[in-house]
Amino acid sequence: MASQKQNTGRFFIYTIETVSIMLSLFFTPVSVLAQKHAEQSVPNFSTFVENIQDGKANVLEGVYVPDVFAFPVIQQPVGNPAFVSQAADTVTQFGMAAEVGNVGLLAHNNLAGQEFTNLSLEDEVRLVYGDGKVEYFIVTQKLQYQALQPYSPYSEFRDLETSQTITAEELFRKVYRGDRHVTFQVCIAANGIDAWGRLFIIAQPKPDSFIEKQYFRLGEVHRFIQ
Repeated sequence: MASQKQNTGRFFIYTIETVSIMLSLFFTPVSVLAQKHAEQSVPNFSTFVENIQDGKANVLEGVYVPDVFAFPVIQQPVGNPAFVSQAADTVTQFGMAAEVGNVGLLAHNNLAGQEFTNLSLEDEVRLVYGDGKVEYFIVTQKLQYQALQPYSPYSEFRDLETSQTITAEELFRKVYRGDRHVTFQVCIAANGIDAWGRLFIIAQPKPDSFIEKQYFRLGEVHRFIQ
């Protein structure tokens, strides 16, 4: 009897987790988000760090990509994996990615997510925490998928490069699990459908030795990584 209850409990947890994963891949813009994302110049990095610091260690507060964008980051409410900020120029940290030790950054494709498409391979990504700590990553992959049922959380996805079809759960594992990395996620609009597909941009940790040499030369970031 106890074994049956344990199995039922495990199945319930698995089902909740699977549904949460599926929902996390299906956030879409809604009517209140119809405002146009305003283009802004990228601020100096030291100024950006100073402006978003609030003293909270291990809390991600901002993401900065030189000459591309600089956005504050907010966290998802507990238990709401499909939440994405409706504020312009704001990125949302994906809670389920954080639970497995990675960083997921979400935004709508008619707001801050527009700028995700401007990321290029080898771009440097800087994550800024509330206590001024900075982590450095390098963009290594850009993955594009078509949602075969754009508005269904049970849709499968087709890789636009290989034409391979995978489930939402398989896609989640591919882009969010594994060794520590950053994943940017935004919907691809096409054929009049806001949620036609998904763009994932992966950034891997930057070697420490390269960081120290580069930023000692620039005389900029070393104040924040001590």
